[in-house]
Amino acid sequence: MAGIGFELRKILKRDSLTSVARAYAYAGLISSGPLILSIFGILLIGLLSLAYVIPKYAVVQFQVSVTYLIACSLILTGPLQLSFTRFISDRLFEHREDLVLSNYNGVLLVSTAVTGVLGFIAIALGFRGEPLGYRVLMIAGFVVISNIWIAVIFLSSVKQYRQILYTFVVGYGCTVGFALLLNRHGITGLLGGFVAGHVVLLIGLSGLIYRHYRSERFISFEVFEKRFAYPSLALVGLLFNLGVWIDKFMFWYAPGTGSKVIGPLHASVIYDIPVFIAYVCVMPGMATFLVRIEADFVEYYDAFYDAVRSGATLRHINDMRDMMVSSVRTGLYEILKIQAVVLLLIVAFGSHLLDLLHISTLYMPLLMLDVIAASLQVLLLGLLNVFFYLDARRTVLRLCLAFVVLNGVLTGITLWLSPDAYGYGFAIALLILVVAAVQTLDRKFSKLEYETYMLRN
Repeated sequence: MAGIGFELRKILKRDSLTSVARAYAYAGLISSGPLILSIFGILLIGLLSLAYVIPKYAVVQFQVSVTYLIACSLILTGPLQLSFTRFISDRLFEHREDLVLSNYNGVLLVSTAVTGVLGFIAIALGFRGEPLGYRVLMIAGFVVISNIWIAVIFLSSVKQYRQILYTFVVGYGCTVGFALLLNRHGITGLLGGFVAGHVVLLIGLSGLIYRHYRSERFISFEVFEKRFAYPSLALVGLLFNLGVWIDKFMFWYAPGTGSKVIGPLHASVIYDIPVFIAYVCVMPGMATFLVRIEADFVEYYDAFYDAVRSGATLRHINDMRDMMVSSVRTGLYEILKIQAVVLLLIVAFGSHLLDLLHISTLYMPLLMLDVIAASLQVLLLGLLNVFFYLDARRTVLRLCLAFVVLNGVLTGITLWLSPDAYGYGFAIALLILVVAAVQTLDRKFSKLEYETYMLRN
């Protein structure tokens, strides 16, 4: 996402309150991406549809169905996302732009085929009693959302961020609008509007891609060749997304916390809504992460390696290394400050928010804990991003594997204990990982010059 950092630095150079606000607005929307915007859209559609949808339970069925589409598509396309990003970055560095668009088409074709087949099998086996329209829309939604993740990852190399943001706004505006227009048709109408809005979003994102890239071949599959394979990145994409969602799946299907909603899909009233609200609350932290890591850290990162390549003095190289370390510390500290303010706002106004959403205020302790956990997840994302810049893929892989194991084990323990312990598994797992990542990064920075020169030789 270095291109995003370039754009943010350009905005911030104007040195005004307006430019700072614009930079954070860009960063917040881009870093949130479809995931948090989808969550916000799900909550908004459900809230506005309660007065019109009959039966009322169809709103819950819609929200649960879409949540599963998002979770399963993220986990399934995770191995493609990071490896494809690396492939595109390498080809652009080699000035092989002719391979970019054709391989994007190839990845979309593979994603469409795999998600379509798996979606068809899942619907055929688990949803035989549901209406045909619902089943068709679930398959279509699974394919479309999976392809949106691919398109968003691809667009990390495009610098037309205003157009990207407009596309997000139009796409999610259409999603909410279509769902509200069709909500009188129950769950099929809600899901149809959701899928139609995401089709608009996918068309818009693909249009931006086709506008900026050209290729003599329409489709190619070099990205899947062994010489361009990045197994560690594929595993990181799979494990990180699995780590994010494993506690949710456990709560959904645990006998004491989950209940059947539609077909084989379960949900947890106790756990789900506080988690959704918490993810919306981390948008300020995500914006801070992107501005500070991409606009500050990357600048000193580039300066450090430029100094190494140009044979600068050791003092200058050490100074650039120190500035890199300082920028990371400042970025992490600012994320903590911003999310601490968000947490205080939740403490002050969380009960009113829950009342507005017609949710019991008994959820307040879990909501606060989930906001803390989601904030720790933002910190972990920032640290993983720094490790990627330092090409420490094995470290990232170990952290993501630990994420899956810790979150699974600790969530299992909290489910076994009592309702008062719910949510602590996810939060403690992330706290352990953030502490371990910070310590590992400190060691990495302490020997950065040595490793850099050894790798060059």
